[in-house]
Amino acid sequence: MDLVLWRHAEAQEWLEGCDDMARTLTSRGEKQAARMANWLDRQLPESTRILVSPARRTEQTVAALGRKYKIRSELAPDCSAAQLLELVQWPHGKGTVLVVGHQPTLGQTIAQLMGLSATECSVKKGSVWWLRNRDRDAQSQTVVVTVQSPEVL
Repeated sequence: MDLVLWRHAEAQEWLEGCDDMARTLTSRGEKQAARMANWLDRQLPESTRILVSPARRTEQTVAALGRKYKIRSELAPDCSAAQLLELVQWPHGKGTVLVVGHQPTLGQTIAQLMGLSATECSVKKGSVWWLRNRDRDAQSQTVVVTVQSPEVL
């Protein structure tokens, strides 16, 4: 199984009293999303399942990809790594799943899957971590396929 974690691109700053779920991408964020979507479109299999947080900024990020996706409330900004992994059926799911979501959940998920001593790792806005599960010598392993940032594409 392949799990691709895409953090939403740069969004408007959160201000006291504003609706976090309604924040939109900045013009820089729109460019980040377009660059990453262009790269992802060339890499992802056509059969990729795409699951997206209900936040406006994640919908705007994935819209740049131009593929069908499902909004999942389980991926809202306050979701846990355990909820994300259960939703995608890691490590027993089939094929490739792309999740468009938020920090700290994505970083917590990566840290858990990679067996890091830290409880989370930093994931830049608009970047992608592509992880793969494989079995070697009767053990399940997580392999980093690639990490991409929109600034270097």
